[in-house]
Amino acid sequence: MAKEKDDKKGDKPKGDNKPKGDPKDAAKAAERAAKKEGKKPSAAAPKEARPAEPKDPNYKPRLRVRYATQTAPALMKKFNYTNVMMVPRLQKVVVNMGLGAAVGNPKIIDAAVEEVRAITGQQPTICRAKKSIASFKLRENLPIGVRVTLRKERMWEFVDRLFGFALPRVRDFKGVSPKGFDGRGNFTMGLKEQIIFPEIDYDKIDVTKGMNISFVTTARTDEEGRALLTELGMPFRQ
Repeated sequence: MAKEKDDKKGDKPKGDNKPKGDPKDAAKAAERAAKKEGKKPSAAAPKEARPAEPKDPNYKPRLRVRYATQTAPALMKKFNYTNVMMVPRLQKVVVNMGLGAAVGNPKIIDAAVEEVRAITGQQPTICRAKKSIASFKLRENLPIGVRVTLRKERMWEFVDRLFGFALPRVRDFKGVSPKGFDGRGNFTMGLKEQIIFPEIDYDKIDVTKGMNISFVTTARTDEEGRALLTELGMPFRQ
């Protein structure tokens, strides 16, 4: 009897009953090895990033080239500047979209962010209320607008699209009113609809939104600022 028991014990295979090549065991072993090394085990391989298109180092916006070759010489001749640095320049462009309807519909802010990003090519910032106003049902720190500041290449490209493509699409357009100057050469204009920009898909918008566009220049007077914008292509109303 003792021999039969020993024979039965000897018949049992040594080791685990699981196959050697079990993928679960391999995964657990990899996790244990990663924990020993102090690294977090990766759940899945990250997706390969799409390579960015190389930029042309010699690229210059069309309107910037126009300023250097046509606008600056014309202003020097008109105002008798003795130095090129005295010629007014365009410093920055600020696009501001106020959304009073966001008090009752906060989701309109997300749509405005996407639209301003498509129009300007830059991520905008969300403006929030500084104080509460009970008559307007406005609470402090509530998002009520979207704003973006453009400089350098993005500024020139946006202004070029605005003058050449967007403004001519305004219904019954008769020119931009020249009453938006602040006395120091800076100009602000308003748009009633964002659909005049070709980047906006008319079928995807929920509400038409207006915006203010401010042109900040180095001009010292309104006359110099208006001459600068006129030479760049701003269609002022006569």
